[in-house]
Amino acid sequence: MPDPIRVAIASPLEANLIERIAAAFPSDIEIRHDPDLVPAPRFTADHTGDPAWRRTPDQERRWRDLLRSAVVTLDLATLGDEGPLDLSPGLRWVQTTSAGVGRRVRTLGLDQTGVIVTTASGIHAVPLAEWTFAALLSHVKRFRHLDEEQRARRWERHCGASLAGMTLGIVGPGRIGREVARLGRAFSMRVHAVARHDAPGRAAELGVDRVFPPDRLRDMLAGCDALVLAMPHTDETDGMIGAAELATMRPGAVLVNIARGAVIDEPALVAALRSGQVGFAALDVTAVEPLPPDSPLWTLPNVLISPHSASTVSSENGLLADRFIANMAHFLADQPGDMAPRLDMTSLY
Repeated sequence: MPDPIRVAIASPLEANLIERIAAAFPSDIEIRHDPDLVPAPRFTADHTGDPAWRRTPDQERRWRDLLRSAVVTLDLATLGDEGPLDLSPGLRWVQTTSAGVGRRVRTLGLDQTGVIVTTASGIHAVPLAEWTFAALLSHVKRFRHLDEEQRARRWERHCGASLAGMTLGIVGPGRIGREVARLGRAFSMRVHAVARHDAPGRAAELGVDRVFPPDRLRDMLAGCDALVLAMPHTDETDGMIGAAELATMRPGAVLVNIARGAVIDEPALVAALRSGQVGFAALDVTAVEPLPPDSPLWTLPNVLISPHSASTVSSENGLLADRFIANMAHFLADQPGDMAPRLDMTSLY
């Protein structure tokens, strides 16, 4: 009988979920986990812990011991300048806890190896789409105004707007973008998307009304009442939304960023918000995180800031454990082609 595959848990995970994983493969895997060697989670589904947390020299030694013989890790394991393969020379597969890991994988050098990387892509689609529409609805239904009026004990009727009939533009119609599109159509919005491929039938496949190729991004923006950014951060999308793109949008349009802060020119966004060209921005991500205290985004009245938490919900780790179990079954059966979703090492998403 072959030796069990050694699996290292490289980020915070609840004990009951680790037990669930172990119970699914009682004789095939050996899980190595020590909660003292990863930062304590600050909240449910926190995979990074306190940024100021550091291992003691003894913990560093134990961390190396835990990882040395790992063939599989749940999340990317590092120590200082040492990456996953430095710590686990026999590493064959990493299951990450996040979707947008392409650039980090490249920084760690895994894109030039045969290590399989599967991501959390899709797990966050529903909560991110829900957050997107919570933001859109709060704006068109004037919830901030209602809050101010309630605090002032003032009863004055007013007029809001409706999402129905508006045009929603999506950049990045992947799993998250498609869920945003599904909700958009449920609210009777016209849904357009920018996608790398715009072959016949592509719109129906993505669940949108119209698809634009990347070189026609501004054409799509010109008709948008609301724009949702859901693309991965790659060399191609870095700074994709700049001053010219924001100026192309309909005056007063809404922008929601659930992608990465670097996909938008932040000073240009601030200027557009101040001028009213962008009427409202809901930002789950920013160029620098945490958002610096002196950023003007904190005090602009037409901005909603979320500390990169829109995707984080109480069910997340359970879904991650289920994905890991499904992928482990394929890994043990030598079916790497069935492991999903796999990070493409060329496109980095």
